[in-house]
Amino acid sequence: MKILHTSDWHIGKKLIRRDRSEEFRSVLDEIAGLCQRDDVELCLVAGDVFDTYTPSAEAESIFFEAVTKISAHCAVLIISGNHDDYVRLCASSSLAEEHGVYIVGNNLHAIKCAKKGKCYPVESDNGYVIFENARGERVYINTLPYPNEARFKEGKTEEPFTNKISRWINFGERGKKENIPSIFLSHIFVSGGSASESEREIDLGGARLVPLDCLPDCDYAALGHLHKRQKLGENIFYSGSIMRFSFDESGAEKSVNVFEIGENGISDFKQIGLKSIKNLIRLQALTAEDGVALLKANEDCYVELTLNLSAPLTRTQIGALNGCGNLISLKTEVESGPQDDLVQSKKSKSSAELFRDYYFSRYAVQPGEDLLALFLELTEVE
Repeated sequence: MKILHTSDWHIGKKLIRRDRSEEFRSVLDEIAGLCQRDDVELCLVAGDVFDTYTPSAEAESIFFEAVTKISAHCAVLIISGNHDDYVRLCASSSLAEEHGVYIVGNNLHAIKCAKKGKCYPVESDNGYVIFENARGERVYINTLPYPNEARFKEGKTEEPFTNKISRWINFGERGKKENIPSIFLSHIFVSGGSASESEREIDLGGARLVPLDCLPDCDYAALGHLHKRQKLGENIFYSGSIMRFSFDESGAEKSVNVFEIGENGISDFKQIGLKSIKNLIRLQALTAEDGVALLKANEDCYVELTLNLSAPLTRTQIGALNGCGNLISLKTEVESGPQDDLVQSKKSKSSAELFRDYYFSRYAVQPGEDLLALFLELTEVE
């Protein structure tokens, strides 16, 4: 069976107030084209379809257009991520299933099994689904959307998170009654994974890390949550986000994973680069005039520009810089004294680091991880 793995679409996400709707449309059209060109039979979307719990009407329109185009060529299986309101995401499930699009939220409902198209579900229960293609080939998929106690309607207990995640994963394994290829589809942060600036810090402090040995025995783990494409272990993959969402991803190739899965496991594995997205780059200059020249020389990129100045910018210089449509972020560093250096050093710190510094200055101890997580949840969620 030919499968495509993608994740972290984050439809509606802006780049420092810059709308990217057309870029989302282009890259999702490109993925639909890949499904057609490579004869993909099943497309797996490993969470974070939207960037916020309450996506705009335009973001929802982009999503519906995209899955309509993709499902014209293959079945589509989607799970919810931490940015998704799983209730809202699953609201259209009944209608979507009629078009070969299957959405699993944290209610872990069974999906409707019916013969549709060249790949379709033949068995499903809470937390898993078995797909079959026209040749009779089957694949078992353990579906675990972004896991936490609130989403699974569980109260806080003394049970360690490692025990909870193992229990939630094993629940999706209970349907493995046949010796068929299997996939673990989830939106989690596995220990050893590398994060980028565009991920929020809520789960990056260690408390919600999922150890590698908690993952089930499977032929392929299709993960979402981390935006850098990466491989952990023999068959554990983050496909990465479909666009560059932060400037530390400058030059990072964005791609989808396409592979065959059968009795002998994974074969013909490919990472296919996505070409219809803008690059994000960081540039530096000593003068405003040099900065404008750099911006014009990189008109096809979004730019974060740092100017190392000996004097503040004039109104004319600011106007010239703002006249460059690809300038997203302007940072100025003027030769300064020790106090200004202190202010500048704080600008480079993350929200978590600033909170730890403040808490320590008040109480002479570091904040607990639960308090830090609460602070980040309150301040980072959009």
